[in-house]
Amino acid sequence: MKHLPFSTNAVALLTAAVIAISLTMAPAAQAQNTRVFELRTYYAHEGKLDDLMARFRNHTTKLFEKHGMTNIGYWVPREQPNTLTYVLAYPSREAATKSWDAFRKDPDWIAARTASEAKGPLVVKVVSVFMDPADFSALK
Repeated sequence: MKHLPFSTNAVALLTAAVIAISLTMAPAAQAQNTRVFELRTYYAHEGKLDDLMARFRNHTTKLFEKHGMTNIGYWVPREQPNTLTYVLAYPSREAATKSWDAFRKDPDWIAARTASEAKGPLVVKVVSVFMDPADFSALK
C-alpha cells in the first residue's frame, strides 16, 4: 500500500473542514426540503396564444423573478392548442403565497395585463397544482 504524503495534522484539518462544511450546509439542505413547485396551465381564448406568450416573454417572466419566483420552464403542448403550461419554484408554500400576492399588486404587472388585454381577455381559465418533489427526483 502506498502512503499518501499527508501529515496527521493535515488529515485532521481536512476532516475538520469537511465537518464544518457539512454543518453549514445542513440548514440549506433543510430549507431545500421545503421547496415547492407549481405547475400552471393557461387555456387561451381561440387565437390569443401568441398574445399570451408575448406577454410572458416580454413582461411576466421578469416580474415573476422580481417577486421571488423561479422560472423552471415553459411549454406549449402539441395536443392542446391554445395552451401554455409552465413550472415555477419557490422556497416554500408560504413564499409562493407572498410572491403571488406581491405580483398581483405590482403596477408593472397591472399595466402589462391591461395593455395585452386591450382587445379582450387572453385566458379562458388557469389550472394551478402545487407539487413537492419525490425523494428520487433529480429536480428538488
